[in-house]
Amino acid sequence: MSKHRHARKRPGRLRKALTTLSLSAALSAGRAWARVAPYARRLRWEYPRPAREGWRRWVLSWRQLLALGLFALAALTAVVGVAYATTDIPRDLNSFATQQDNVYYWADGAEMARTGQVNRQEMPLSKVPVPVQDAVVAAENESFWTDSGVSLKGISRAVLGMGDAGGGSTITQQYVKNAYLNQEQTVSRKVTEIFIAMKLDDRMTKKEILQAYLNTSWLGRGGYGFQAGAQAYYGKDVTELDVSQAAFLAALLKGAGLYDPAVSKANHARAVERWSWILDRMVDTGKLTAKQRAKYTKFPEPQDPPKIEGLEGQTGYLVETAKAYITAHTGIGDAEFALGGYQVHTTFEKPKVTALAKAANKALAKADAAAKAKKSSADSHLRAGAASVATDGRIVALYGGRDYLKQGFNDANSSIVPAGTSFTPFVYAAALTDGIQKVRGERRTAVTPSTTYDGNDDLQVTTPEGLYWGRDGKIATGHNDNGRDWGTITLRQALAQSVNTPFIQLGMDVGLDKVAATATASGLLDESLGARVPAFSLGNSTPSPIRMADAYATLAAGGVKTEPYSVTRVTKHGGTAFAQQAAQQRAISSSVASDVTDALQASVSYGAGHTAPKGLAAKPGTTEDRTAGWFAGYGTTGTKVSTAVAVFRVDPAKQELLPLRKAVMTDYPAQIWTDYVKAVS
Repeated sequence: MSKHRHARKRPGRLRKALTTLSLSAALSAGRAWARVAPYARRLRWEYPRPAREGWRRWVLSWRQLLALGLFALAALTAVVGVAYATTDIPRDLNSFATQQDNVYYWADGAEMARTGQVNRQEMPLSKVPVPVQDAVVAAENESFWTDSGVSLKGISRAVLGMGDAGGGSTITQQYVKNAYLNQEQTVSRKVTEIFIAMKLDDRMTKKEILQAYLNTSWLGRGGYGFQAGAQAYYGKDVTELDVSQAAFLAALLKGAGLYDPAVSKANHARAVERWSWILDRMVDTGKLTAKQRAKYTKFPEPQDPPKIEGLEGQTGYLVETAKAYITAHTGIGDAEFALGGYQVHTTFEKPKVTALAKAANKALAKADAAAKAKKSSADSHLRAGAASVATDGRIVALYGGRDYLKQGFNDANSSIVPAGTSFTPFVYAAALTDGIQKVRGERRTAVTPSTTYDGNDDLQVTTPEGLYWGRDGKIATGHNDNGRDWGTITLRQALAQSVNTPFIQLGMDVGLDKVAATATASGLLDESLGARVPAFSLGNSTPSPIRMADAYATLAAGGVKTEPYSVTRVTKHGGTAFAQQAAQQRAISSSVASDVTDALQASVSYGAGHTAPKGLAAKPGTTEDRTAGWFAGYGTTGTKVSTAVAVFRVDPAKQELLPLRKAVMTDYPAQIWTDYVKAVS
């Protein structure tokens, strides 16, 4: 449509010239009459007629009638000529003729959501099967390929009430009405439609007109164009339609409200009759043989009207995540994307999204009930963010909040919640990879899962240079949950039991920069990492649940990291605008990843993660200030999917984190994680 969208408007001086020409012609006609007047009597053109008496003087002669007719014909021709010359092809198409929606699909190909004001998807004519084109031409405008944009035969047929034989308007006229004019049934609009159609037929090729018509026609079920129609009625692209299905969609052009079989039995009967008639017409026009026509005896029943979801619940968070990925990774700009017409195929698996939402909403409802029963604010304003990421980077599920329409902020992608001790596996991985240095200048010492550390509470933190003094002028100390002393403990056991003090010291011995490097290599973003102080090893970083799940997925993948992604491909006009090519890279060695997984399995077997189903690898995480609780882990066999859940409270006025009750911090994340994993396993 780009070839005619910006058709130049005829200059105003042309209208002035035409007006001047008309006046000049009138004056010339007057002078000519003055010259021929003396001969009028001889030709018996005088009026009233002097040779007649009474009423006969007022009756026109045949010569006068002929002259009057010729004059009227000339005047009409002049009026039509001026009207045609002064009728321009509008500069802009109707808004719905250019605006399209963007369609988002679940991982299994089912439609997830649409965004945009108009449900329309463009498709180049080259991608539209010839039988679809033939069915439309046979049904709407048999002479389309040879007419001049209008059909006198068709107009006559419409005037005589014979519209069933093909209608009064050509395809070009119908496109003009769809794209440039309104749907009013007035003489002036019809005349304008005819003039524009004739001009458009000169300016555009027939293929361009047919393509534009197929992309702007209303087919019901909320959609414009045959691509949207094919999806709405048959759940497939227009490229996949057969002759029988094409004939049905062509029937809808006569009025989708009267021919959609799902509306009523009467509609169904009309649709079957029209479908059969169009197939017969395709035989008459030579597009089908009688033998081919004989194959289509059963009406191609369309599917029930699709239940298109809005952005409520989790859908809005999914659409937002996919849209953000497109902006950041595909080269499709926001302005271009806003014009619509894209099909976005996502990685989200509906059963997993549903299960995760059910698990999270159940826990949050429990908190709401507790807050109401105790008449306390301790459990109020509780929020949760969660994500599931496969080892190949696919984000298969996320939970962004209770309802996108009520809370637009996506907590699955939030970077305000401290990771707490769910971060310690990366401290462990860094130690196993790089070893430790207790004294500056000495060689680094290798670390194994059996390496022991002091697990007692109130442990003074040291550096290779000596004690670590905080900015408050005091020696930094580490503390365990409930102030428990664990004595000398192996690093494997410390990770399994979620003992803090060995890891706060281990991080200092490894070097916090090396710990940070391991964390970012695994999947966490550098900008989310916290200050390089002893608390760094206990999770002062604020990764999103999506990023935490991806980092754990690196462990599940044996140390191979893939960037998380939510879009597999984007198509437009039947072509591919973007195709995912997820790159993988080695983040940590397979042996280190195996050791970390072993410790996380021990956490589930007998340690801090014992509430999770046995056989999995998982770990809880809490923060020292009790502002967040986490649970993260993954499967160790089959399709390995990593899931991270964060629970926290936010002051709605100040948007600051609020402290949690201990039970909420420890129990709720584990319960959400466990309920979800059980539901999808």
